[in-house]
Amino acid sequence: MPQSKFLVDTNSYFRLAKSIHPLLFTEFGEKKHCLYILPELDAEFRRNSSLQTKFAWALQPEYTSNRSVHPTLSRKQRSEVELAQGFIWDHVQAELVGPSRIDALYLSYGYVLKIPVVTDDKDMRTLATAFDIQTMVSLELLKIMLDCGHINRGKVKEIYGYWEYSNDIPYNAKADLARLFGTL
Repeated sequence: MPQSKFLVDTNSYFRLAKSIHPLLFTEFGEKKHCLYILPELDAEFRRNSSLQTKFAWALQPEYTSNRSVHPTLSRKQRSEVELAQGFIWDHVQAELVGPSRIDALYLSYGYVLKIPVVTDDKDMRTLATAFDIQTMVSLELLKIMLDCGHINRGKVKEIYGYWEYSNDIPYNAKADLARLFGTL
């Protein structure tokens, strides 16, 4: 059975990777779910000293090594990603203010590969809707992991508690938590 791939954007990666390690390129569940990032995440991380300060743990070798595997594209798919990114970026410039070029790239991969993009970025999710690109929030990914037995309810509670402690609660997370998990 082929992998059921998910593409994890920067904000979701940093919200999950320390608590669930290894987060990427580890199959779980009967559907062989597997999470990936784009190499641009590391480029963005290296350029942004405030990210490096806030997420210093991500500089440790076990995390950099886990981020070394990315989705592979055929030549045709690379061309399609570039084309999709152009259309998506044009839409951003004409209609939206929030999403970045990297956000557009993530959504382009999701569009071409027909895989969900995990993001807690409200603007990015709005952009994805305009192009019928499937997205999910980090809590929805955690629910899939829980249902597959990859994590337990205690891990979900721990992660959410850390988001509260670090004042990094995603948009609409309280409602999503209640909808997906009830009470923890």
